[in-house]
Amino acid sequence: MSTELTVTSTEDVTPAIRRVWFRSDDLSAFADSTDTDRYVKLVFPKPGVDYPDGLDMRALRRTMAPEDLPTVRTYTALFPDVEAGTVAIDFVVHGDEGVAGPWAAAANPGDRLLVNGPGGGYAPDPSADWHLLVGDDSVVPAITAALAALPADARVQVVIEVESEAYEPVLPVPDGAVVRFVHRAGSAPGALVDAVRDLAWWPGRVQAFVHGEAETTMHGLRPYLLKERGLDRGQVSISGYWRRGRSEEGFRTWKSELASAEGS
Repeated sequence: MSTELTVTSTEDVTPAIRRVWFRSDDLSAFADSTDTDRYVKLVFPKPGVDYPDGLDMRALRRTMAPEDLPTVRTYTALFPDVEAGTVAIDFVVHGDEGVAGPWAAAANPGDRLLVNGPGGGYAPDPSADWHLLVGDDSVVPAITAALAALPADARVQVVIEVESEAYEPVLPVPDGAVVRFVHRAGSAPGALVDAVRDLAWWPGRVQAFVHGEAETTMHGLRPYLLKERGLDRGQVSISGYWRRGRSEEGFRTWKSELASAEGS
């Protein structure tokens, strides 16, 4: 379902994350969305290309040349308020790099954006004894939403990789949370994996949400959690949000190839 959003304001969560607030006359698509990793597909028309009203991607794929199709990017939607018609999206910005980041950096009140969704597949399990939330800058929105959904007495450990101390976000953590930031600047490759391995492993049943750069999550953290720690797949939400050196289109191809290889 497509929803048109209008920018109302922006703010910087960290030097690398810009939060854009939107309003919509119809956020009914979010009415039944309870997953904290709720994601939407943002549709960015290409300059100089004329599109029909609505930008129905499925219809466009049947009628337009691939090079003319709008660019689609996946982001987490935060704090949807269906009654008020408000929602926020956090964008990781890298200067002029990419499509969505530069758009967010230049966004002004009144700018419009079409989104499809939401989807999702994870929410904190209230029956878990404790929670493990791991990621990098790209996962801060989903981790923020998960923390906001946890009760004040929840037991949770959070490990987030950011560039440096100046890039550490303020998180809505429960009173008993343990939060560790890993700084990329000055760290060796694999520092996030090492930090997770160094955690004190609390007793009881854990539910883990581990996302971020694909090589780190799929080849570094997934084997540790599933094989070494012996977690079953029902306890773990783990996937790559992006892969170093690849666009989202290239990442989708890599992810599809990985799934096919593992299924063979």
